[in-house]
Parts: sequence; C-alpha cells; structure tokens
Amino acid sequence: MKNARVAVVLGLMIAVALAVGLASHEAVPDSPVPSITNPGPLGLKALFVYLRERGRDVSAQESSLESLPQGTRTLVIAAPQAQPVTKEEISALERFVQGGGTLVYLSPHGLGAHQPGMEEWLRLASGALPGANHQGLASEWVDPAGVTVDVWLPAGALRGLSLLRVARDRSLRMERADAVPLAGLGAAGALWHWSLGQGEVYVVAGPDLAENRRLELLDNLRFWDALAARGPLRFDEFHHAAVTRPPLSQGLWVFIAQGLAVGLVYVVARGTRFGAPRPLRVERHRSSREYVRSLGWLMRRAKVEAELLPELDTALRRLMQERLGIAPSLPDAEAARLLEETCGVPARDYLDAKEDLLRTRGHAPVRPADYARLARRYALLERRVTGRAGDARE
Repeated sequence: MKNARVAVVLGLMIAVALAVGLASHEAVPDSPVPSITNPGPLGLKALFVYLRERGRDVSAQESSLESLPQGTRTLVIAAPQAQPVTKEEISALERFVQGGGTLVYLSPHGLGAHQPGMEEWLRLASGALPGANHQGLASEWVDPAGVTVDVWLPAGALRGLSLLRVARDRSLRMERADAVPLAGLGAAGALWHWSLGQGEVYVVAGPDLAENRRLELLDNLRFWDALAARGPLRFDEFHHAAVTRPPLSQGLWVFIAQGLAVGLVYVVARGTRFGAPRPLRVERHRSSREYVRSLGWLMRRAKVEAELLPELDTALRRLMQERLGIAPSLPDAEAARLLEETCGVPARDYLDAKEDLLRTRGHAPVRPADYARLARRYALLERRVTGRAGDARE
C-alpha cells in the first residue's frame, strides 16, 4: 500500500509539471514597458516604425548614455523603470543639450520611484489632476482614460499644433525659473520646455504622447514628426533592460525545490503517526457589527465629537484637492464656486454644511446626534465629488 501511495503522489507531481510546461507556451499579456520593441498598446513600436518608414534617421541607444554617437540631434528617454539613469549619464546629457541637442524626457507615472537622478536634475514635482476632457474626439469612448490638453505656447516642436492627447491620471511641474509650460489643461501642466545652453529639453508627464494607443490621436504624431525632421533621433532602450540573474542560478533553485519536494513525499510515505489526530477546535469570532458597536460606544463615552467635527471638513477639502485640483488654502466661498463648476455640486450645499458645522461646534457640548447628522451631510458631499452618487439628496 505504501509503494502504491508513493507512485500515486509521484504521478501527480509529474502531471503538475507537464501542466506548468504547457501553460508556459500560452500568450503573454501585453507588456507595460514603453519600448520601441513593444507592439502592445503601451509600447512605442508604432512610432518607431512610422518614423523609419517616412525615411527619418531613427535608431535605438542600447548602451550607456555616456556614449551617445556623434551627430545625434534628438534623444528620447521614454519612462524607463528597469534601471535608473546614473549621475555620470546625467552629466553627459547636460553636455549633449548644452552643445545643441534636444532631450525629450517622458517621465514615469510614479515620481520618486524609478528615476530620482533625472527628477532632481530637472526639478520635477507632481501637479494637479487635469480632469476629463474629450475635446477633438468623435466620442468619449475613443480614449476613455485620456484627456485632451491645449497647446498654450505653440513654439519649437509644438509650432502649428493646438491639441494633444495624454493620460488624465496626473500632471507635473518643472520647478525651474526658466522652465515654461507649453501644454496643459487648467492648472495642470502636461508638457514643459527648458532652454539649456544651445539646446532644449522637453519634459512630458508620462509616455502617453508616444504610446501606440494614442499616437494617431489629435496632434500627437505631428509633434514627433517635427522632432524627427531636425535630424538623427535616438530612443533610449538601455534603461528598459533589467539586470537578470544567470540561467544557472535559476536552474539551481529549481533543482533544490525538486529535491525538497521528493524528500517531503518520502517523509509522508514512510513516516509513522504518533497518535490519532485530535478533533479540530471550533473557534467563534466576534462579528464585524460587534466591533463597530463597541467602537461607537467608546467614541460616545470619550465625548470627542467636538474634536472630530473639523476633521469632516478637512477630509472633504483634501478630497476636493485630489479629485478636482481645488487647493485647501482657498476661502470657502471660492472653493464652493469651483466645486459647483467642476462637478455640479451647488455652492450653497457646501456653504450650508460648513455653517452648520461651525454653528454646532460653537454650542458645546456636541451631541452624538449632531455629529451623526453632520457626518452624513459631508459623506453625501464626498460621494458627489467622487461621482459615486447620482443625487446627494437621496
């Protein structure tokens, strides 16, 4: 019986190994890397092929940026995340731009996580959310995750352009006195320009302007045509390549795992129990409703309603800044006006809630019923700001 049991377990392990091997031949999901070799929606292969077919001098930079070929006119760094740009490469980039070159830096979506050196050199910071805008498109479903930004200053490579299509999840600021925002929407800047020596730097909030899925929208393609017309254009591919372990180390770990699995099967098959298994002990845990009731009882006993009231307005103003770009430092009347313009919440609703809060806080002690009433009013306002309620008066 024991030998039969061992044979069954080994047979199951072989079947699992075969299933894993067959599954490895399935199609891999679309790559998020903005590389000129990526044909997926987030890749840049369509732009590279288009420029090459137009007869433009385009190529890939597959080595360190310290060894840029002579004659390079424009260098595109498209949101690399696999390797950071080193200080030595940044010094080489500065010399390249001062000598008359053009640098196009497509910033990664997460500032401070992948390219701290570039962000420190260019002095980049996160900006306000641009919001939704489908201007220039036939339907909002053409690019539901994007936003149309205006070209504020049609200069340089933006000469003759009016609208660009980018992602609406963030914008950026270039905190240099001589940097100029060329495109954006409202208070959100999407494309910046910085003159350095005889050359120039274009900084874009993300690789969206060059991605396959947005390349043909609005004036995106004309921007790259203008850059490629200046002369040889190179795409940085060196920093998209991650440093991987040698295949030998992976095979060694697989061998060790197989040995441990075989040893575990042997122990299970040949081992002897020390006694009969004990019955499982059934434990009953408290429900979530009991925890909520206990927390409510504790808050009522502590009588902290008066201290919690200002947090209702602070949380709402913070949400208004994150979703709508309304700064918390603005007066209540101005914030209420912007709230009505951006998401349709009547300004009087917010001002009445704020007056109710101040009036309730001034009449100490604050009753739990008063706090519950105000918390409900502010919760309805938050639902309307986030777009999760069709009518906040329901």
